[in-house]
Amino acid sequence: MIDLCKKGDRVAQKAVYDRFAAKMFLICLRYVSDRTIAEDLLQEGFVTLFSKLDSYKGDGSFEGWARKIFVTTALMYLRKKDALKMSEDIDNARNISSSYSTPMQSVGYKELLKLIGTLPTGFRTVFNLYVLEGYSHKEIGNMLGISEVTSRTQLSRARTMLQEKIRGMENG
Repeated sequence: MIDLCKKGDRVAQKAVYDRFAAKMFLICLRYVSDRTIAEDLLQEGFVTLFSKLDSYKGDGSFEGWARKIFVTTALMYLRKKDALKMSEDIDNARNISSSYSTPMQSVGYKELLKLIGTLPTGFRTVFNLYVLEGYSHKEIGNMLGISEVTSRTQLSRARTMLQEKIRGMENG
């Protein structure tokens, strides 16, 4: 299928799109939390994927390779929008408590993803890259142009904010 896509076969490209669009859309949505923008990023990501298909050498899974393209596409959008300015997010988070109890028992996966989507952009981006994508703080720092310490701080504050949101759900 990949070889056919590399040759520009539209039927093969449609099959790849159909197979991966839902998963890649969710990746885009995790970073931007706006369905319309996520749909635009999905299309942009597939344009990039098909144009860079020759760089896929078969090392590792195709889905993992594609995933990186969509994460990068979302990060580029956030950079263009200057949405990754961390100072505003840090200022907004100063009043967050730092208790680390884990009230996760009553929250489902879909609810958790919705809560992640409500985090400030910097928190959400670092949280997604570290927790859901598996990047190290050093890699995140390089991708976002921030220090490792800032990445760690953003993750810690994101976790704290999520815990408070979960507590609010349980109490509300």
